[in-house]
Amino acid sequence: MTAYLITSVSVVGAAPTDLLIRDGVVAEVGPGLSAPDATVVDGTGLVALPGLVDLHTHLREPGREDAETVESGSRAAALGGYTAVCAMANTSPVADTAGVVEQVWRLGREAGLVDVQPIGAVTVGLAGERLAELGAMADSAARVRIFSDDGYCVADPKLMRRALEYVKAFDGIIAQHAEEPRLTEGAQMHEGEVSTRLGLIGWPAVAEEAIIARDVLLTEHVGGRLHVCHVSTAGSVEVLRQAKARGVRVTAEVTPHHLLLTDERATTYDPVFKVNPPLRTAADIAALRTALADGVLDVIATDHAPHAVEDKECEWAYARPGMLGLETALSIALDVLGPQWDLIAERMSRTPARIAGLTGHGVDPAPGVPANLTLVDPAARRTIEPAELASRSRNTPYARMTLPGRIVATFLRGEPTVLDGKAVK
Repeated sequence: MTAYLITSVSVVGAAPTDLLIRDGVVAEVGPGLSAPDATVVDGTGLVALPGLVDLHTHLREPGREDAETVESGSRAAALGGYTAVCAMANTSPVADTAGVVEQVWRLGREAGLVDVQPIGAVTVGLAGERLAELGAMADSAARVRIFSDDGYCVADPKLMRRALEYVKAFDGIIAQHAEEPRLTEGAQMHEGEVSTRLGLIGWPAVAEEAIIARDVLLTEHVGGRLHVCHVSTAGSVEVLRQAKARGVRVTAEVTPHHLLLTDERATTYDPVFKVNPPLRTAADIAALRTALADGVLDVIATDHAPHAVEDKECEWAYARPGMLGLETALSIALDVLGPQWDLIAERMSRTPARIAGLTGHGVDPAPGVPANLTLVDPAARRTIEPAELASRSRNTPYARMTLPGRIVATFLRGEPTVLDGKAVK
């Protein structure tokens, strides 16, 4: 295993120092380090962060390898500064059995670019009718701890209660896609002034807020653990704020696109801006940013959702919802938050790693810890060109936008997966 000496790098925004990586761990930290056998990486002007962790990634394999594979998604993640991603269950077949989650887990290990942690389905086939094999998935080699029907809401309150109760046995988490389906039937975008002007059926904010409020009460009642996916409205923030004040065991995530893009983007009828939950208003964005800063929203999660060309380059009504996110998330965080490195590390690495139970991830570079880290050039700016992305899909909403920050290197247990901004393999 090659040793690496990273010189004059700022660790989470602190004064420049040197990092020596040897045998998969950070061996030494301090100024003026020397290691003749080590490969030197010039860290001047760079910031070292704990490797990013994504709680919400769609890798599409098995079933839709035309849109993404575990390997291509892992490469996109590494280029985005990630060392671990949690892969959602809405594959084909659905990851609702021990066999499927183990398949995804093994594909991640074979790719060797990031740690791929499968998320299991809550219900069989994501149908919302009966619980999947939660215990078997938890006991599998993949050791699943988060379960979600993401893409669909667990709408039946009795089933949701049973799921929250069941996973308590192994301290599991139910991650909810909060959408009351009876309020969003036929919906095409956020319900508001823009949808009225465009003549598109609206997706009302209350459809999200009502499910979060219900699930918070269920979680409080059974003493379980709830994680709310892709929070998008100001009302949802207030429900979560009150729940946390009462001590409910609930965490929540926000996506980069919900922190930056508004429903006005739909006026172009470009399906790249169609996403679920939909892009909301400027007032919602302001509330989400405040909640992210004060901790009501715990995590920035990408909801990386690759789609094949035929599923996006079509009429708005027929387009699949979803956007790419892995290779641009840190840049959006920098754009939204500025160089608040400790806050970025907390929301994009430490907290998601803690929620997912990923030992060795989300730990700041220090002597003796696994060398899972990323090096960022905060002074760089880059223009996003879809054809240059590592994903098999091209549905990025940031095409030809110039964004701050560039991932220079990513290390997974001391081995580089990205160097000089390029994938190593």
